Amino acid sequence: MTKNHTYFFSLLTLIIGCKKTYNPVVTATNYNYLVIEGSINTGQDSTIITLSRTVTIASQTALNPELAAQVSVENNQSNVYLLKEMGKGRYAIPALNLDTLHKYRLRVKTSDGKEYLSDYVTILNAPPIDTISYSAQSNGLNIYSATHDPTNKIKYYRWDYQETWQFHSTYFSYFKSNGDTVLARDLVNDNVYSCWQSDTSSTILLGSTAKLSRDIIVDNPITFIASTAEKLGTKYSILVKQYALTADAYSFYQNIKKNTEQLGSIFSAQPSEIPGNIHCITNLSEPVIGYISAGAVSSKRIFITNRQLPNWLPVNPYPNCILDTALYEYFPPGSKGPPINQVNEFINFKKAIGNILIPVSSLTQLFSPKIIGYTAAQRECVDCTIRGTNKQPAFWK
Repeated sequence: MTKNHTYFFSLLTLIIGCKKTYNPVVTATNYNYLVIEGSINTGQDSTIITLSRTVTIASQTALNPELAAQVSVENNQSNVYLLKEMGKGRYAIPALNLDTLHKYRLRVKTSDGKEYLSDYVTILNAPPIDTISYSAQSNGLNIYSATHDPTNKIKYYRWDYQETWQFHSTYFSYFKSNGDTVLARDLVNDNVYSCWQSDTSSTILLGSTAKLSRDIIVDNPITFIASTAEKLGTKYSILVKQYALTADAYSFYQNIKKNTEQLGSIFSAQPSEIPGNIHCITNLSEPVIGYISAGAVSSKRIFITNRQLPNWLPVNPYPNCILDTALYEYFPPGSKGPPINQVNEFINFKKAIGNILIPVSSLTQLFSPKIIGYTAAQRECVDCTIRGTNKQPAFWK
């Protein structure tokens, strides 16, 4: 063994031998800092600002919305645009169509009398999204975006997205109970077989062309969906939104991304301070988390049907669904007593004494239209509205 090899293995042994558990001190103090999320949309979309407060790691509450605040957009010509409280810490105003010649800032006054103000920012409009594309791999679906700026001015980008997908319950229910009686279900207005569910992006998606000669982004990863995901079982749609950023805004989101998504090992990026452009003017020493940008947002939506994908089978979230039988007159084996009305016991919930089931289809006597009972199953196997809505979204096609 050479001297260099000996040195290498000695160093490796030293590194391995020095490993020990590191338990950082986690503060139990809730500093209750204000978090401001959103951007000033100067185009034809609504401006939505979300206000919340920081919570401790040990807190049972993940979201602590800031309610009853006064939120407004101002320009450097003293024009003010008031946002309306929408609930759950969200404040919004319809399309502003603001003058690109002015600068804008956000003002927030909380219910405790404190006031927060962002720096004035110039309008930076996002170029159109050229395409949203997808590529099927062996284990799932990659979704990408592409864009370019012919003016070669936009060097920094951010994306977020909203997913919507159609899914089905395990069984199609033709009947329902009003509590006392089983009735035919209104299959137009009360169909609980087909539903829609939505979700929003939870990671920070950034891109930059600052080191490129041309402002072109292709095959930009947006999200990955596993081949077994229920999202891909029927029909899936994704709406991607694209934001143009300044260099400072890009640095802010990079720091947020490093501090929230890329920590975990000794070689990971270490936590760092995240300076934004929002300040508490009531108490200048109080930190505020957030960065306000202004500009028109570009967006594009695509639809993907299951028929366009490989022969993937989504995993049923309720794999143990089975159909039970509930009869109006059930005679237990060996019983000499009166029959048991299983429909009342298990389906008509005002009379039920057992596990309540949802009726699926009717059971009749041989060569007779008389209904003698129903097949039925647990609600989660029949009623898709416990996980979504049966009202088709306006944009669905």
